[in-house]
Amino acid sequence: MIEFQDVQKTYRVAGRDIPALRPTSLTIENGQVFGLIGHSGAGKSTLLRLINRLEAPTGGKIIVDGEEVTAFAADKLRGFRQQVGMIFQHFNLLASKTVADNVALPLHLAGELSRAAIDQRVSELLERVGLSDHARKYPAQLSGGQKQRVGIARALSTRPKILLCDEATSALDPQTTASVLQLLAQINRELNLTIVLITHEMDVIRRVCDRVAVMDAGQIVEQGAVADVFLHPQHPTTKRFVQEDEQVDESEQRDDFAHVPGRIVRLTFQGDATYAPLLGTVARETGVDYSILAGRIDRIKDTPYGQLTLAVSGGNLEAAFDRFRAADVHMEVLR
Repeated sequence: MIEFQDVQKTYRVAGRDIPALRPTSLTIENGQVFGLIGHSGAGKSTLLRLINRLEAPTGGKIIVDGEEVTAFAADKLRGFRQQVGMIFQHFNLLASKTVADNVALPLHLAGELSRAAIDQRVSELLERVGLSDHARKYPAQLSGGQKQRVGIARALSTRPKILLCDEATSALDPQTTASVLQLLAQINRELNLTIVLITHEMDVIRRVCDRVAVMDAGQIVEQGAVADVFLHPQHPTTKRFVQEDEQVDESEQRDDFAHVPGRIVRLTFQGDATYAPLLGTVARETGVDYSILAGRIDRIKDTPYGQLTLAVSGGNLEAAFDRFRAADVHMEVLR
């Protein structure tokens, strides 16, 4: 659905060229939920705004649904943007208009539907986002989560192929964030809509995305399936995001484990292996003893996963390690 070919963006500031996005190649498949994560200034928003050509690239090609949008003239660009919905961090609703009128605004601007057809479309969208009873209210009468649902309904009004989410949950509390992410996942499933979202929270990526790209200093430093990037981070920036999400300080953890006897290993389980009684079986078969030093069981989108840090001693350690590897478990020897 979206392809970047050596796309870059440079701003001219005080006579100097400042690179916001270094040459970047990227492919996002149709129907995918693709996450962009990075700290402030990493280039996420620039990349997102290049997709719908709110920013013009300095170089490279952007191809959307088989068409090179970097070559579009102004009139064709306006038509293209109707196929790309956008959700904003601070909602960007018009305070003087009702919920229904905010959702209807893109349809009025497009000028292609009758008033009756617009009213019907708005009614369908408000039902989809669970706000049918709030159509005549104004934004000031809504909670943050409700305002974002209005923003989602408005973004869907022109039946777009792509939905861009610019830090769509950053202004929301954790419970509301979860409900909005659940709504986005439902929209992705039911409409087969390609969603690109940017965030600085790894938990948002873990809950809703299929693939993720990690950005730092205007470039993508790591990308792949969310489970691979989240569970086996390679780049230091990715590792920091994972540690922040898990609230783990590796230096403190090393100090805590310094006096623990035995070998220390980290086991990563995915899917059905997460719930298999592996530790007890391996202990009986190989005679090893183990202590659980740290661990978590959670989900990456629809897939369960678990990570355990163990101190293992006694018995036949190599046989135990071979048994872990044979059971489709990823094992790292930490010490």
